[in-house]
Amino acid sequence: MQRYTFSKLSASIYSKGRFFIEKKSNLRSPYQRDRDRIIHSTAFRRLKHKTQVFVNTSGDHYRTRITHSLEVSQIARTLAKVFKLNEDLSETLSLAHDLGHTPFGHAGEEALDECMVNSGGFDHNIQTLRIVTLLENRYYNFNGLNLSFETLDGLIKHNGPVLNKTKIDKILGKNFFKNKINFNTSPSLEAQIASISDDIAYNSHDLEDGLNAKLFKLNDVTKIPILETLINKHRKKLTNYSQELVLRQIIRDIINEMVKDVINNTKKNLKKNNISNIHDVYKSKYPLVCFSKKMKLFDQSIKLFLKNNMYYHKNIIEKTNFGKKVVKKLFLKIKKNPKKFLQIKNVQKANIDRLICDFIAGMTDRYAINLYNKIK
Repeated sequence: MQRYTFSKLSASIYSKGRFFIEKKSNLRSPYQRDRDRIIHSTAFRRLKHKTQVFVNTSGDHYRTRITHSLEVSQIARTLAKVFKLNEDLSETLSLAHDLGHTPFGHAGEEALDECMVNSGGFDHNIQTLRIVTLLENRYYNFNGLNLSFETLDGLIKHNGPVLNKTKIDKILGKNFFKNKINFNTSPSLEAQIASISDDIAYNSHDLEDGLNAKLFKLNDVTKIPILETLINKHRKKLTNYSQELVLRQIIRDIINEMVKDVINNTKKNLKKNNISNIHDVYKSKYPLVCFSKKMKLFDQSIKLFLKNNMYYHKNIIEKTNFGKKVVKKLFLKIKKNPKKFLQIKNVQKANIDRLICDFIAGMTDRYAINLYNKIK
C-alpha cells in the first residue's frame, strides 16, 4: 500500500477495524476500500435516477443525487488536501452521505416518515446506515458493506455529535453498533469537511439549476448580499458571451469564495482552540470546519432565497406533492399484499412496515412512478 504523509489532525490510516474481520489489502487503504464498495453498490447506482430538486424525469441536465454526491466529493477532496487530512475518507463520506435518500428527495422522505410514524419513523441519514450495514447484499460472510468504523462514525456524526439516539435505536435497534461508536464526541475533520462540502455544492448548484429552469432570473439573485458584487463583475461579459457561460463562471466564483472562506476560518479555529491532534478534534465542543460569520450569513441568505424562489415554487411544489402521493399510495398498496412485492419467509416474525419502507426508500423516481401507475 502506498505511503502518504498526513497531518496529526487526520484520522489514522490504520483503521480501528470493521465489524467483520477481513484480510488487509496491500493495494488500498481501508478508506479506499470503503469508497470502492460504495461506488460499486446498488444504492449508489440508483442515485442517478433520484431527485435532487427536480424530479428525475424533468430534464437531462439538472442535478440528480449522484451528480450532487460527485460534486460534494470533489470539493471535499480539495479541502482535505489543504489540511493534509485523509482525502479518501472525506471522499468516501461525501459519496455515501445521500445513499439513504428516497425517490422524490425530501418530499419522499417526509411521506415515508408519516407512513412510519407508528413504526419508528424514517430518516435518510439513518437509512444510509441501514444500507451500508444491512441491506446491501454483495458478500458471502456478512450483510451490508462492512465499512470501517471511521467511515461509520463519519456517516453517523457528519452533522455533529448525536445527543439523542432515540430514532437510531428505533430504526436500527439498541446498541446496534456494539459500543464501537462514541456518539457524544465531535466527528473527524474529514467528516466535518464532507458536511460543509455538501452545503457548498447544493447551494451553488441549486442556484444554477433554478436559473436554467427559469424559476427566477439573474437580477433576482442580486438581492443576495455578496452575490450582487460577483454578478456585477460578470454582467458586462454578457455582451460577448452567452448567459449560460456567464452563469457557470458566477457559480465557479461562488464555490471558490466559499471554499476559501472555509479554509481561512478553519485555520483560525484550529489555532484559537489549540487543536494539535485527532484527539483534540474529537474533544472539541464546537465545529472546527465552518464558515466565518460573514459567509454564514451569505450561506443562510442563499438558503432562504432558494427556499422562497425554488423549493416553494409552484412548479416544484406540484412535483413534490405528486411524489408524496406516489410514496404514500405505494406504502398502502404494498402493505395490503406484502408477499406480492417483497421476499418474506415468515410474515408473522417480519417487521412488515420496515421492510416496505426499505423497499420504497430504495426505489428510483422512475421505478416508483412506473409501479404507482401499475397499481393505483
